[in-house]
Amino acid sequence: MITRRAAAVALRTSLRRACSSHAANSDDPLFGLFDASAPHPEPRLLPKDFAFIKDPTPALPAAALPPPEAVLISKAVRAYGSDFDGKAERFLRRYREFLTDSLVVAVLRTVRSPDLCVRFFLWAERQVGYSHTGACYDALADVLGFEDHARTAERLLREIGEDDREVLGRLLNVLVRRCCRRGLWDEALEELGRLKDFGYRPSAVTYNALVQVLASAGQVEMGFRVQKEMSASGFFMDRSTIGCFAEALCKDGRWTDALDMVEREDFKLDTVLCTQMISGLMEASLFNEAMSFLHRMRCNSCIPNVITYRTLLSGFLKKKELGWCKRIINMMMAQGCSPNPSFFNSLVHSYCSAEDYAYAYKLLNRMNTCGCPPGYVVYNIFIGSICGREQLPKPELLDLAEKVYEEMLVASCVLNKVNTANFVRCLCGVGKFEKAFQIMKEMMRKGFVPDASTYYKVITFLCQANKVDKALLLFEEMKRAGVNPDVYTYTILIDGFCKAGLIEQAQSWFDEMTSAGCSPTVVTYTALLHAYLKSKKLLQANDIFHRMVDDACYPNAVTYSALIDGLCKAGEVQKACEIYAKLIGASDNVETDFYFENKGVDTISPNVITYGALVDGLCKAQKVADAHELLYSMLSAGCEPNQIVYDALIDGFCKFGKIDNAQEVFLRMTKCGYLPSVHTYTSLIDRMFKDGRLDLAMKVLSQMLKDSCSPNVVTYTAMVDGLCKIGETEKALNLLSLMEEKGCSPNVVTYTALIDGLGKAGKVDASLKLFTQMKTKGCAPNYVTYRVLINHCCAVGLLDDAHLLLDEMKQTHWPKYLQGYCSTVQGFSKKFLASLGLLEEMESHDTAPIAHVYGMIIDSFSKAGRLETALELHKEMMEVSSPLNMTSKGMYTSLIQALCLSSQVEEAIALHIEMTRRGTMPDLSLFVCLIKGLIEVDKWNEALQLCYGICQEGVKWQGNKSFDGG
Repeated sequence: MITRRAAAVALRTSLRRACSSHAANSDDPLFGLFDASAPHPEPRLLPKDFAFIKDPTPALPAAALPPPEAVLISKAVRAYGSDFDGKAERFLRRYREFLTDSLVVAVLRTVRSPDLCVRFFLWAERQVGYSHTGACYDALADVLGFEDHARTAERLLREIGEDDREVLGRLLNVLVRRCCRRGLWDEALEELGRLKDFGYRPSAVTYNALVQVLASAGQVEMGFRVQKEMSASGFFMDRSTIGCFAEALCKDGRWTDALDMVEREDFKLDTVLCTQMISGLMEASLFNEAMSFLHRMRCNSCIPNVITYRTLLSGFLKKKELGWCKRIINMMMAQGCSPNPSFFNSLVHSYCSAEDYAYAYKLLNRMNTCGCPPGYVVYNIFIGSICGREQLPKPELLDLAEKVYEEMLVASCVLNKVNTANFVRCLCGVGKFEKAFQIMKEMMRKGFVPDASTYYKVITFLCQANKVDKALLLFEEMKRAGVNPDVYTYTILIDGFCKAGLIEQAQSWFDEMTSAGCSPTVVTYTALLHAYLKSKKLLQANDIFHRMVDDACYPNAVTYSALIDGLCKAGEVQKACEIYAKLIGASDNVETDFYFENKGVDTISPNVITYGALVDGLCKAQKVADAHELLYSMLSAGCEPNQIVYDALIDGFCKFGKIDNAQEVFLRMTKCGYLPSVHTYTSLIDRMFKDGRLDLAMKVLSQMLKDSCSPNVVTYTAMVDGLCKIGETEKALNLLSLMEEKGCSPNVVTYTALIDGLGKAGKVDASLKLFTQMKTKGCAPNYVTYRVLINHCCAVGLLDDAHLLLDEMKQTHWPKYLQGYCSTVQGFSKKFLASLGLLEEMESHDTAPIAHVYGMIIDSFSKAGRLETALELHKEMMEVSSPLNMTSKGMYTSLIQALCLSSQVEEAIALHIEMTRRGTMPDLSLFVCLIKGLIEVDKWNEALQLCYGICQEGVKWQGNKSFDGG
């Protein structure tokens, strides 16, 4: 027996001989197929000769290459194609003993010529001991299926039929099944028609393939026709076809037809078939019918398996029928079936999307009992769904997320960077900054390395919550981790520090940013510019503006809006108006030209924020008429005012006492579709209470409650203050109790207003009692509270109580370092502060003037004749408040007069010298008191010297009349 390799070698040798014997004949179709034996001339160099220098092209795998025998046969078939029955067949006879289906397929795919392929195919079929398989028919169908050879294929089919009808019948059946496999049911029917035209009957396999493709395409009526024809031909559907057709019928809602079909085919229901029918019913949303099939399965002793339950779960999940899912899960667990981890993940995701977090958490716990503990994916799904929304989750949901997070840590899993950022944002939103910072550190210990974007998001959350200290710590951690801050991180940090009033630190970040080569944006410059203007540092603000323009970072509409707002808050309302006028092209003032030297400024127009800032600034500067005119200018410019503009104007009119104008703007606002806010109602109610128009204030309050707008602490405080000003302190106390019942806690301004009202009504004991209640409820008094209460205690002679209050203020509620006096009196109206004499103090001091509190108490003790305590307080004041400007003329006058009356003239003269050294000129009455005191102790020379000093220096009389010794 000759081996296959030896035969192949012999075949190649004979082929070469045949080719060389025809070398001289140019008509030989094999001429030039092989190299001639004659020597060749020296070839010239070609680029391919240097191909070895390049990287070698990877060879195809051996399985992808046709066998060498197939290559040789293919060449021979093409070479002898014109004489196939002669030379080709004589050549192929040597090879027929090695004929296999894989060889035939390789030859067909290599030759590709329909005529030659058909001839070779028929020759191979006639060989003894060989028969074509389905793969061979498929390969031939591929060759005949080209659109360019449609007519040729038809002709060849007829030639095949004339040569071998059995082969043609098989081939036509293969063509039908080939279309079915590709899902081309319409082409499959055309091929079926051609098969019948040739006089053949489809095989059982062909009928099954047709029914399946029609069922998959939803052509159930056509499927019934084919099935009927199939039954008439004596064929039955196989198991796979019955399942596919039954599922299609159920999907079409015809589950009874499916059962009839199964019965006609004499097929018993089993678990697989019932599962397929349930799948179809689920697609059709026939949930009750699907569940009845589940019951039918049990009645027919078909036990549902895990595939059945997963089919039901998958269908219910797709249709968002989560209530049914719970029933299926319970049934699965009862029968010992469990979803796989991916199914658990899908279930948790669906219940989280439906906000049924309680059941989703229950599923998490069930995963452990089912032997598939929760992993990275499901933990991120759960926490991400709670924290991934724009609005903050409810407190109980955030607590649940924290609980799951702790379980995740035990399971050694981590959050991805998106969920980490969102989780931290939610924690920061509810004030859990320590927890948020701890999570960042824990994730980093677990191998999670935040990128610049994650750091930026978390720093943004912290800055927005005014937690710049935590933001700074995270920023330093970011740099230590080797993550370079980008311009957005620097900008949000600068903006956060600016809003916290820490401008120097913000400036240092700005300098660090520029030195690191990170170019500031217009947002960065605008944040610093606005901060400097609000703190009245105009020179620094102008410098920042110049630097911005010099760096080719030109201001935009937001910058100009911030510029106008900052100037208004700095008290430079006139300059803000000039910049606005310049923006609209209505001013030629050269003083503001440097703000408009940049290119592109002509395209910038004031927007609603610009107008809102200017309206608010004008109202606060008591120029409400100009603000009202600006409203009309805004409307004429086509810029629709927003609620902020209307609220600012209403508040301005109310503070200026023009309640009618405020109501007019209020009506305009409501006609434009804006609902009044709590700020709007509070401005109106405050003014009406101050004017004593309680009936009108109550109407506004009723309308406020009707609009479901609940009063806030500012509203209640305005009403409390208004009632106190008209002497209705009992009603004010009842209102305080009411606001606490409604869950609105009074603040320091509320308590101070009521303490002042009770004191002015002569109820100082009630003021002291309310003061104690205030501290008991956790509301810390501030400087204004102490000042008010000490003033009232001094007025009614409760000097010991006033002294105790002063000591308490110094020890517990008096800050060692104050950033500004304005922060101390924040929340109090200017009118209220003016009634306490604090406005003048605020203008002359940048820190809260504690010396004036001392002066008030010393004056009271002096007038009460308690000189020893007054002098002790004076000495203490000198020690505690020596850096401050202590020019309280009333305190010195009362002390000196009391000392003179008690014959302590030397101490009185010492105080007089101290008074003048501090720049306070005594009144003539004080000189008279000193002279009389000196005379009473027989110190005439000193009295005459003092008189001489008065004559030399000149002393202001009361009423601005001077005494010059004349």
